[in-house]
Amino acid sequence: MNPHSDTLTTGDGRTALRMERRLAHPPAKVWSAITDPAHLGQWFPSEVTVELRPGGAMTFAMPGVSDIAMTGTVTDAEEPRLFAFTWGEDHLRWEITPDGDGSLLVLVHTFGDRFGGASFASGWHLCLTALSQLLDGDSPHVERDTGELHEAYLEQFDLGRGVVEDTADGPRVRFERQLVRSTETVWATLTSGDEPTAGSPAPAGFTSRQAPAGPVTEVAAPAVLAYRWHPEGTVRWELGRGTGHGPRLILTQTGPQDFDTDAALDAWHERIEQLAAQLMAD
Repeated sequence: MNPHSDTLTTGDGRTALRMERRLAHPPAKVWSAITDPAHLGQWFPSEVTVELRPGGAMTFAMPGVSDIAMTGTVTDAEEPRLFAFTWGEDHLRWEITPDGDGSLLVLVHTFGDRFGGASFASGWHLCLTALSQLLDGDSPHVERDTGELHEAYLEQFDLGRGVVEDTADGPRVRFERQLVRSTETVWATLTSGDEPTAGSPAPAGFTSRQAPAGPVTEVAAPAVLAYRWHPEGTVRWELGRGTGHGPRLILTQTGPQDFDTDAALDAWHERIEQLAAQLMAD
């Protein structure tokens, strides 16, 4: 588990990640480290330009990742207490308060993609570690997360649970989970070398104890597989674009009006966590 008391809350379609860190440096020094582009470039996840005033323009560029810079706007700039800004559709609020001979830094990152919360948290945790190193006078050096930190946050925030949705065609079980290996690796793990074809039984990796293998109805390796587990029900796996660690899994199961959705939720949660553990072990 992540040792910090970071939290993830959701309301009105938006999710807020709150992270609190104590830094052994006065607010003025912390303020400079989080607002000066020369300092930001040493710990922040992108290169930044900023007009340090409310309404000021910001740009975020990630060399080697994209030639197109994202833009934002400063919403608050109250030296040395509060710095906040938009970054695309997200909002980041950095608040500094005196704490003894040091400071308490609180980050609140508000965004729309709840299931990206573990990715954001693990990324910011590493950034804040690098910030602390910079303030201490060291050269920031933080090892990239290989998945352990992400999975700890995912468990802490309880992001692995599925839901039951009511549709016009009956109940549907749905899971959304960020994975931490490449799409190709996830697909290879699910198929175990048994490449599926339309009409053939679904490979065992795509099934659960509540959704036995049936004929494949759709396959587009390495991103999509669907099969019929019941005359009135299907299972569909989709590996789409994720939040930096790997693909985002969307899994759905439909069935007859009276199919046991509680049992299906338990079975798929167990199966997906087995997959996640297998990916980490590999």
